[in-house]
Amino acid sequence: MKKLVVLSGAGVSAESGIKTFRDSDGLWENYNVADVADIDGWYRNPGLVLQFYNERRHQLEKAQPNRAHEIIAELEKYFDVTVVTQNVDNLHERAGSTKIIHLHGELTKVRPMDRENSGVVDIGYKDINLGDCDKRGVQLRPHIVWFGEAVPMLTPAAQAVSEADILLIIGTSLNVYPAAGLFRYITYGRPIFLIDPKPIRLDYSNFRQIQEPATVGMAQLKQILLDEYL
Repeated sequence: MKKLVVLSGAGVSAESGIKTFRDSDGLWENYNVADVADIDGWYRNPGLVLQFYNERRHQLEKAQPNRAHEIIAELEKYFDVTVVTQNVDNLHERAGSTKIIHLHGELTKVRPMDRENSGVVDIGYKDINLGDCDKRGVQLRPHIVWFGEAVPMLTPAAQAVSEADILLIIGTSLNVYPAAGLFRYITYGRPIFLIDPKPIRLDYSNFRQIQEPATVGMAQLKQILLDEYL
């Protein structure tokens, strides 16, 4: 079974109604990105940051996976699929994907503010507020990788890409590093597909773009993969 690695970004979840800070001039749901997606913003005003992510969890609870998420999950019938996502939502999981690497954290999880990968708790869609602490009395924070922080899952993501027989890039403009450089870990010559409605140039020989939104593009790509790689 060939290994298919999917690098997914905000464009996959856009058709489910999930917005990102790239939608409007440095604002994310009318919040300044520097205030809610930067480690310095957390230290300046943790209450504001907690409020913002509480609102995002409420939004996510109402959202549903779209057809792009579902097709990616369906491909597990034919390929060994690993999803490496920049998204903090859980729509890939809810669509049925079973191997997912979250580069930027997970919205439905929290952790103590003094720990990077331990003490992580799944709170679902509940709120967390100032004064909500772990058993040691340390304030809980969103399990999110903010600007200015390390990306702990970058190494396993790069490993997955290096082992891929086929790479799919979907819903990402390849502008946010270090995630944008992950495609370079693929063994040279193996195919890369990219789905995005805007034209994107990729300095790579065996590269094809499907210039469509995620749902339309995934339907087309599924047929290509079944025709050419099974």
